[in-house]
Amino acid sequence: MRTSRKDYLAHIEELQKRSGDTVAKHIAERRALTPNQHAAEDDATFGQRAADAVASFGGSWTFIMLFALVLVSWVVLNSFLLTRVGAKPFDPYPYILLNLFLSMLASIQAPVILMSQNRQGEIDRLNAQNDYEINLKAELEIMALHEKMDALKMHKITEMQHEQLRLLHALCQSHKVGI
Repeated sequence: MRTSRKDYLAHIEELQKRSGDTVAKHIAERRALTPNQHAAEDDATFGQRAADAVASFGGSWTFIMLFALVLVSWVVLNSFLLTRVGAKPFDPYPYILLNLFLSMLASIQAPVILMSQNRQGEIDRLNAQNDYEINLKAELEIMALHEKMDALKMHKITEMQHEQLRLLHALCQSHKVGI
């Protein structure tokens, strides 16, 4: 257990070092750090795009309403209409065929949604890494600006002191006072 924790910490340290190197390189080259957000979407395989579409539709109110409509229609058709017309219902109560279809749908839909969630988790990890690098770069840039401002203030203070000394010397000269 300890070795896996050490390995994990070593992995995190390596990621931070790599991030620091990336940030330093971008600062030196004066380039933006933010990658193109649409590049990850373009690299998706057909299966990944399909999983995202299924998860998007399967988690929507449209899907829930359509699914409820299909279930109610199935029950109404089998319970009332077919028995009143005199025809034999194709799936009589307790709706074993409907149960089979629901189980098959769940067995297919669940892994597809999990694939989409895994893909979204990977995208979120990449975005978090990007945010970390941007924040690190911003912090370094702010520190550099503070150093420049401090240097500028010191330069201005030095200039003001020289001007004050020049004025004091001129004043002493005009009053013939020795310093």
